[in-house]
Amino acid sequence: MGETPEGVDLERLAPWFAEHVAGATGAPLRAELIAGGRSNLTYAVSDGTRTWVLRRPPLGHVVETAHDMGREHRVLAALQGSDVPVPRVDAFCSDPDVNGAPFYVMERVDGRILRTPDDMAGLGPDDARRCSIELVEVLARLHAVDYEAVGLSEFGRPDGFLARNVARWGKQWAANKTRDVAEIDELARRLDRALPPSGPAAIIHGDYRLDNTMLANDDAGRIVAVLDWEMSTLGDPLTDLGLFLVYWGTDTGPAVGSSAGIASTTGFLGSDEIVARYADRSGRSIEHLDFYVAFAMYKLAVILEGINARFLMGKTLGEGFDEMGEMVVQLARSGLDVADAAPDPALHR
Repeated sequence: MGETPEGVDLERLAPWFAEHVAGATGAPLRAELIAGGRSNLTYAVSDGTRTWVLRRPPLGHVVETAHDMGREHRVLAALQGSDVPVPRVDAFCSDPDVNGAPFYVMERVDGRILRTPDDMAGLGPDDARRCSIELVEVLARLHAVDYEAVGLSEFGRPDGFLARNVARWGKQWAANKTRDVAEIDELARRLDRALPPSGPAAIIHGDYRLDNTMLANDDAGRIVAVLDWEMSTLGDPLTDLGLFLVYWGTDTGPAVGSSAGIASTTGFLGSDEIVARYADRSGRSIEHLDFYVAFAMYKLAVILEGINARFLMGKTLGEGFDEMGEMVVQLARSGLDVADAAPDPALHR
């Protein structure tokens, strides 16, 4: 750990750690930024003997509801000891005077995250298959957790969840769009018209995908931690499955996230096998799954348009952002293709 990254005040944090984090002694702290996560910042913090992970919102002004550290800490704390592998949480701080924003501290789990095609290329066919099965198993186990029993009955509003979310992402589109995209407008109309009845509500992760899980170093078929819970709430669990499938890779959609690596690595289950295994393990109906896949493509398109807008304003750093605008259109068209092929006529043109 070298120079202190922006976003952590180590002098203020050292005494706070000593008072609130088991095992911390008050010794001087060092920190480094850990890559990963859509927006919240993750740091490894060490006193030279032990290392923890600290999560905080992005730097600068943020929408509080979108980066609520208390919610993220709450769901992780509730899932301790459950069938869902999550890091142990050690402490939460709501006082922004300590580190500039609320934050929480959790254990640093030892494992590996598969993000790139090169990461996945190291898997043999058997390991890739076992990894696929474990991903579905863990998702089904999350959706089976009794959220009332673990103290999360007030964690979200399941009633009207789908209608509220379709409307919410429509407002996001209106707020961030850099141009009119007829395909987005058409997809939004169809989704609003074809809202399916939701099954029993569950804790949903909100961004469940391969690279938001950590695998055991010595076993690709065992997830040791599910990470990045900033989008979690109570709602329709098939929204998790729909988004997972888009990240996994669909026949009609463009490559998104880790899907290129999954497609090029022998052994990963096909989408149909993923769906069949989830249905079997969860006992949930997948009759309206096309809606959830189309909705996931719509949601991702809106998110990417927000990134595209920041790129056009010169507020992004790095490469690849010039492709975001076209990816928005591709995702919207893919969502319409899924809708056109769906058995539900309400999704048709």
